[in-house]
Amino acid sequence: MPVVVVANPKGGVGKSTLSTQVAGYFASKGHAVMLGDADRQQSSRLWLSLRPPSARTISTWEFDSENVAKPPKGTTHVVLDTPAGLHGRRFKDIMKLADKVLVPLQPSIFDMYATRAFLDELAANSHAAKARVGIIGMRVDARTIAADKLAEFVQSIGLPMVGYVRDTQNFIHLTAQGLTLFDVAPHKVERDLELWEPIGQWLDQR
Repeated sequence: MPVVVVANPKGGVGKSTLSTQVAGYFASKGHAVMLGDADRQQSSRLWLSLRPPSARTISTWEFDSENVAKPPKGTTHVVLDTPAGLHGRRFKDIMKLADKVLVPLQPSIFDMYATRAFLDELAANSHAAKARVGIIGMRVDARTIAADKLAEFVQSIGLPMVGYVRDTQNFIHLTAQGLTLFDVAPHKVERDLELWEPIGQWLDQR
């Protein structure tokens, strides 16, 4: 059961936006997806509550008789949305589960430096070091100088720039309805689906 962890210690970088889109992508491929929300803000859980019954099913945690959270029976893919400031024991516990770690990163110097320290922590953690790590440029126009600077930074730390998510109202409108790029007519989000292709390919790799 592949587990994709979406993580960055800095708040406001788009972890929940990316988590919901990854879950929606897996669901569009016919997988039984669980979106787990480990953030106290519970943004992904709120998004799930907004998801219309007609949309592809994405589940959340189930709790057993001892109140232990676990994926529902039959789940094939798990996406975990993690909190800002993830570190210490909770960081290690979550990383024990991860097959892949997606790190959303905006093209600002503050975000880059905060993320660099987190990536060093990832590398130092034996469980996390076994997971594949990829960077997603968030709210980025890939044709800009800012995108070039972000790519240079990512290259300097030896990790793949998996892809970009542009700054568009599409995500605001979709999130408000509990939807993803993969739940609407493709022509409405054509450019965003094009940008998603390398991300999808990375997610599909074993």
